[in-house]
Amino acid sequence: MRILRRVLWTVLILFVLFNALCIFHAYRFTYFYDDAGAAIKKPEQMSGLEKTKVVLFGLQYPKSVNDAHPKLPYEAVSLTTSDTAHLRGWYMPRKQARGTVILFHGHGSSSGRVLEEAYYMHSLGFHTMLIDFRAHGNSDGHVSTIGYYEAADVKAAYDFVRKKGEQNIVLWGVSLGAATITRAIAVEGVKPEKIILELSYGTLYDAVKGRIRTMGLPERPLAGMLTFWGGAIRDFWAFGLDPQEYAKKIECPVLVQHGAKDSRVTLAETKAIYANIPHGRKKLVIYEQAKHESLCKREPEHWKKEIKDFLLQY
Repeated sequence: MRILRRVLWTVLILFVLFNALCIFHAYRFTYFYDDAGAAIKKPEQMSGLEKTKVVLFGLQYPKSVNDAHPKLPYEAVSLTTSDTAHLRGWYMPRKQARGTVILFHGHGSSSGRVLEEAYYMHSLGFHTMLIDFRAHGNSDGHVSTIGYYEAADVKAAYDFVRKKGEQNIVLWGVSLGAATITRAIAVEGVKPEKIILELSYGTLYDAVKGRIRTMGLPERPLAGMLTFWGGAIRDFWAFGLDPQEYAKKIECPVLVQHGAKDSRVTLAETKAIYANIPHGRKKLVIYEQAKHESLCKREPEHWKKEIKDFLLQY
């Protein structure tokens, strides 16, 4: 009996410690610190020792700095979402526009990182608008829910443009931005005329698995525990954050784009999103040289051709 009791106590203590470690990492991953210091390396760039330190001690993720200034004439934009988040961004108008493209960046990034994409779409004849998600760049806050509450950010930007009288709104997003667009359409009632989804995770659980995969750690049970606790401490059901399911609500033409060398988002995830889009006018494009990165910067000529064809002809 004593041996059994010791074994049970040992299992219980390990279980509690494991959950405590998961809570610690889930908190860190969903919180951006103003004073965290320099930008951290991507997991793919870390040495084995650096990864071990991250597992044991975690990281303080720095809030992304957006100190860029558009080279085109622009208007500074301030928005308040339905849940009172305060966002900032830029609106770059042009004469005789074909419509407006609203661009949404990835996790830990900012609008300043997708200016090249905005410039090109502007050159094709579109007004362009860029917004920093909550807890990113120049927007207020420090907590990110990896797309759950950020759907309200997409809605606020969409409403701002629609109130200008715009009849042709295109939503473009990369990674977090792409996933959040799908949720905004399914949950917030956003109805764009076209959307472009680049490098979207299939589900938040998949996104966590992708992050763990880049660290060289076992996906199970870590991914499940981190997903659960990430949602629990941020007050949402994380397993329900599901772009694959949200895709079933898309009622407009869609361009879905994937990087063949992406170690975070699998081709299976991308294909699942694509397969669930019910609209007949949709296209899947794979970039053979791209990782989880800017497709515009990695394969610029290919990217520009696909964007131009989709915006002007599709």
